[in-house]
Amino acid sequence: MREPLQCKVLCRRTLNAKTAKEFKEKIDDDYRVNMILDNLPLVVPIRRSDQENAVVYQHGFHVGLKGQYAGSEDLKHFIHNHLTFTVKYHKDYQLDLARIVGFEVKPFSVKHQYDGEWKNENMRLTTCDPHARRAVTSSDSPQVIEDKKDVIFTYDVAFEESDVKWASRWDTYLLMADDQIHWFSVVNSLMIVLFLSGMVAMIMLRTLYRDISKYNQLETQEEAQEETGWKLVHGDVFRPPTNSDLLCVYVGTGVQFFGMILVTMIFAALGFLSPSNRGGLMTAMLFLWVFMGLFAGYASARLYKMFKGTQWEKITLKTAFMFPSIVFAIFFVLNALIWGEKSSGAVPFGTMFALVFLWFGISVPLVFTGSYIGFKKPAIEDPVKTNKIPRQIPEQAWYMNPVFSILTGGVLPFGAVFIELFFILTSIWLHQFYYIFGFLFIVFIILIVTCAEITIVLCYFQLCSEDYLWWWRSYLTSGSSALYLFLYAAFYFFTKLDITKPVSGVLYFGYMLIASYAFFVLTGTIGFYACFWFTRLIYSSVKID
Repeated sequence: MREPLQCKVLCRRTLNAKTAKEFKEKIDDDYRVNMILDNLPLVVPIRRSDQENAVVYQHGFHVGLKGQYAGSEDLKHFIHNHLTFTVKYHKDYQLDLARIVGFEVKPFSVKHQYDGEWKNENMRLTTCDPHARRAVTSSDSPQVIEDKKDVIFTYDVAFEESDVKWASRWDTYLLMADDQIHWFSVVNSLMIVLFLSGMVAMIMLRTLYRDISKYNQLETQEEAQEETGWKLVHGDVFRPPTNSDLLCVYVGTGVQFFGMILVTMIFAALGFLSPSNRGGLMTAMLFLWVFMGLFAGYASARLYKMFKGTQWEKITLKTAFMFPSIVFAIFFVLNALIWGEKSSGAVPFGTMFALVFLWFGISVPLVFTGSYIGFKKPAIEDPVKTNKIPRQIPEQAWYMNPVFSILTGGVLPFGAVFIELFFILTSIWLHQFYYIFGFLFIVFIILIVTCAEITIVLCYFQLCSEDYLWWWRSYLTSGSSALYLFLYAAFYFFTKLDITKPVSGVLYFGYMLIASYAFFVLTGTIGFYACFWFTRLIYSSVKID
């Protein structure tokens, strides 16, 4: 610590055909080398040309680079074999101690020279000699990667005092150079919310108030027979839907997912999930998912009992296993592909076993507990009685077609989040830091409001056209935004990423499929509960004989 080194020889390696080929492939695929010092990741500072004195940090340094010798057209691969480390520290003058607050590197490719025969790592180099004060400052004479070539790896270490305190050392890594576009994202989303809020307010205050007043003033039988609109389907609106068990399962899973995301967002926005705690965010999400199983069981059982269901154990098992089984199956296949590629990114068997234990040992019992509590409570009473014989649904206009309505409804929730989605995808797939949870929390709240409002608006139009099959449509209306999420992920793959290997492509689309499926469950549940509240509110407000 605080002892600088110059041109320290690490080792000399002779490349063979196999290692040379592997190095070239790594360089072609833009592989980076990552290191950690005192829990700080290694970064390469890059000056931004568009902003004065602005620096962005690249996570890790590239294995090498490609180029051509002067006067030659052959493309060669060169390895970064010299690293100049800069370790920044903050000094405490009272205790005479120093703490590391920065870890930077500048990589170079140098064809090292030496006199005589190679003996050991203490050999003096002619290209880099601390005694002659000859340092490496450029890659003008780079080290080419070829069979039977010797590569000498060297490094410098410089210590630099910094005013940054240890508690604030992550601020540099997480600094936002483009926060304006995040504000643009929020304003863009707020415009959508204001538009929808205006429509909901118009429906609730003007149309509904007028409708309820009119319906409550109908006195004669003749007038009652002439009524049209949403009141006409009051005897069918709370009729249990087809596949009601599946709806209960998805609603319960959505509640579980919503609780996990909400609590994670709050803790992250308050700064409890620091990036210095590696994997802290994912660990927190997994544990919250497991413990939110209590609410999943409760929500699915309450809805199931309202549908006059009696076999609560069956619905509980489906809630505990359906969504996690699908996600785990996809994840296991993707992990098997990573194992096949001999990648260090594969999740080991021990961690897999821990995940299964969390699922079966904690989540499933909690789902059962929540389901038992929910089922033992009195059933939710319908505001109006359901007719024994279902009413015939009249022919619908083209714009009220279920598929058209559902796909249209998903556009606005996706539109509220797609700008922030770009930054999330960039941080996940392009190895950048994402720690702007304040913005993300605002966007999440906007997403909730958007999903609720678009579902209420389309649900009202649907009931006015005398179509009472709103249960599944309310879920699918906002849930269809997941389709647009997956399509955007595909667009991002082909326009922003340079992935050519089939396994890498399968991994990308596999993980984005899991993300889209989770987004479907989350947004669908938000829309369902909004519509559920809305229908109960309006039908409990009118007098029905």
